[in-house]
Amino acid sequence: MTKSQKVSELGERSLINALSRSFKNSKNPDLFIGPGEDDCAVLDISETEYLVVTTDMLHRKTDFPLQMTPWQIGWMSSAVNFSDVASTGARPIGFLSSLGMSPDTDVSFVEEICKGMADCAKMCGTSVIGGDIDTHDELTINGTALGKVKKSQLLTRRGAQVGDKVCVTGFAGSAGAALHALFNGIDVPDSLLNTLFEPYPRIAEGQKLAESGAVTCMMDTSDGLALSLHDLADLNGVGFSIYEESIPVHDDIRNHVTDDPDELLNFAMYTGGDFELLFTVSPGMLEEAQSACYLTVIGDVVEQVVGTNITRGDGVNLSINRKGYLQL
Repeated sequence: MTKSQKVSELGERSLINALSRSFKNSKNPDLFIGPGEDDCAVLDISETEYLVVTTDMLHRKTDFPLQMTPWQIGWMSSAVNFSDVASTGARPIGFLSSLGMSPDTDVSFVEEICKGMADCAKMCGTSVIGGDIDTHDELTINGTALGKVKKSQLLTRRGAQVGDKVCVTGFAGSAGAALHALFNGIDVPDSLLNTLFEPYPRIAEGQKLAESGAVTCMMDTSDGLALSLHDLADLNGVGFSIYEESIPVHDDIRNHVTDDPDELLNFAMYTGGDFELLFTVSPGMLEEAQSACYLTVIGDVVEQVVGTNITRGDGVNLSINRKGYLQL
């Protein structure tokens, strides 16, 4: 990173890596996984458990479409953080939030935001435990979620092995398709819109997968399936072979947005906001993972030299581009 570069030129991933280096020399005997290394920071708090902590900042202009209700804004603000907690297999134990808003904001609007936060936290088995408020030119919400996990069950982005199965929860591309529909005036059912407005953090699935002992690495897909695959490939020194026909795409997209195979693949691979779990499973323990939660096997972990590729329905192999949703 040079002094002449703008943050937009460097990009989100590179900026995080550069800034994380500023903290590498900090001595913290309680820190097990630190800045920039995973979805959550991990702190050693006892002989048997870790504390996981994550934070995320959202803005009116870039993160909350105008069609969202204040309750949905609050829900999303919690959900994006709890999704990171889910990716570690941890049990949520609290949520904090700082809200920045213009002085002329209706109190009822803010109350509905807080109700959405609280309802999401309750669904995740915990509660809002504190926060802060301030005036700001644009609605800005910063959330912090905490969780606890047994040391023997902690899941991280590292651990994938050649031969492992690549799996996902839920569907791919639904939130991206919903956003596309909003921008283009396409009438779609609420069930599709709510994948964007009310993302569902896979807390229960994360914990059950952690308990199964079958998962070798895991992260959430908030930035898109393709970018998440590349993140895991880089960290683990592996490649991925994905099969297009195995990627779960909801019928709402085909029925209301597009049935074009290329557009469907673009939604599934390169749009973010789904907050599903992407994980690898030891091939001999696939049944244990399937017993833990509903999942779809979408490919295999392969040698790094093979790269990260997808086999189309016609048998053609293509490289998966390193792109997805980025905040900068």
